[in-house]
Amino acid sequence: MAEAVILIHGLGRTHWSLKRLEKRLRKMGYNTYNQSYPSTKQTIDQSAESYISEALTHLKAEQFEKIHFVTHSLGGILVRYYLSNHKLNNLGRIVMLAPPNHGSEIADKFQNKWWYKMATGPSGQQLTESSPLYQQLEPLNTDVAVIIGNRSSDPWFNFLFNGEHDGKVSVASAKLEENHQLEVVNCGHTLLMESRTVMNYITKFLKFGELKKAS
Repeated sequence: MAEAVILIHGLGRTHWSLKRLEKRLRKMGYNTYNQSYPSTKQTIDQSAESYISEALTHLKAEQFEKIHFVTHSLGGILVRYYLSNHKLNNLGRIVMLAPPNHGSEIADKFQNKWWYKMATGPSGQQLTESSPLYQQLEPLNTDVAVIIGNRSSDPWFNFLFNGEHDGKVSVASAKLEENHQLEVVNCGHTLLMESRTVMNYITKFLKFGELKKAS
C-alpha cells in the first residue's frame, strides 16, 4: 500500500519553506500534503486541529498504510498536540526539525514585548517553557527523529542561549523525554530543511526508521 507524508511548516512561515523537501518526497513515491496555515493568527491547539484534520481528510488517510509527519519548528508542537488528543491507526514515523519541545528561550525573554506579540501572535504566547500547553502533551508512541542545528541563523538572539542552538531553538529544548533518535547538524534554524544532509536523514528515517541507515 501507498504511504503519505504530512508536512507542517513553522511559525510565520508558509508551505513554500518545505516545497523543496516535498518535491523530493514525491519523487520517492510518497503522497504529500503541504499547505500554509495562519500560524500567527491562531493558537497552537487551533492550528493543530484544523490543519491536521484537513490534511487527513484531503488525503483520504484511511487508504494509506502509513501516514508520516515531517515538521519544522512550531509544526512539531502541532503534531504532538494533535496526537495527544486523537488516535491515528495508521500513524507512521515522525521527523521533527528544530522543534521547541520544551519551550523557547526567545518566548521566555520577550513574550511581553509588543514586537514579539505582533510577530508571533497567540501561538508565540504558548511557547514559553512554563506554558500550560506543554503539560497537555503526551509521549509520542511511534518512531521519532529530531534534527536540530548548532549554527546560529539569528545571531542577535545568541545571548539567550547557554548551550548549543540554531539561533531560535536550543538543542536541549529540541530533545524529547520519550525515546527518539537525535541528530545535531551544522545548520541554522531558518534553512534547516534546505540542507541536502538533512533531507538525506529525513528520507532514510522515513524508509528505515534509522537516521543513518545505509541505502
